[in-house]
Amino acid sequence: MCLVVVCDEPERVVGTYQAPGRCPYCGGGVVAADVESAPRLCYFPLCFRIRRRFYCSLCSRRLVSVA
Repeated sequence: MCLVVVCDEPERVVGTYQAPGRCPYCGGGVVAADVESAPRLCYFPLCFRIRRRFYCSLCSRRLVSVA
């Protein structure tokens, strides 16, 4: 019997950029953040993933882009 443990390392912000648009909740500016995460198998990273996430600069809510 084999026990495989896959855990996700906490995300790390690589960079932040000003993005066009306004927050629908408070009207603040939008900030795009590149976030890196690496799922691990027995403490060895499998792959590195970089995702772009959008946040409001005033209320700090996470925003979702609808395309």
